[in-house]
Amino acid sequence: MKSFKLKSILVVLFLLISIVSCSNDDDEKPVVPNVKAVLVTEIKGPATGKVNDELSYEVTFVVDNACGEFDKISEVTIGAVKGLQVIAKYPSEVCTQQVPDPKKTVYKFKATAKGTYDIKFKKSETEFLTQKVVIE
Repeated sequence: MKSFKLKSILVVLFLLISIVSCSNDDDEKPVVPNVKAVLVTEIKGPATGKVNDELSYEVTFVVDNACGEFDKISEVTIGAVKGLQVIAKYPSEVCTQQVPDPKKTVYKFKATAKGTYDIKFKKSETEFLTQKVVIE
């Protein structure tokens, strides 16, 4: 009788542990947004500045669909010329809003020496849109 009671308790405990440990709450995959380089249509900002002053430039870009959002600015090279590009992120689920409006972000520039600088953003697969700034 003791043996039967002990075996039944062990079977019940085993079943309880099995049921609790088989939960499916960690089966959900995290939502990872898609990222893609987008093209810049306009750069607005000051043409002059001073050494060590931070200048702000408004950068306008076009996303593929209305669900696209600004993610970051990264470096890019076209041929031998280096510049910048805007990276947009898109939700992984289907976007029902298909007509995109131009989006804007702010790019901060700070020069540590006097001179003329070119701020270049990718406007097509083969060329940059350039904003010149003179630092005095």
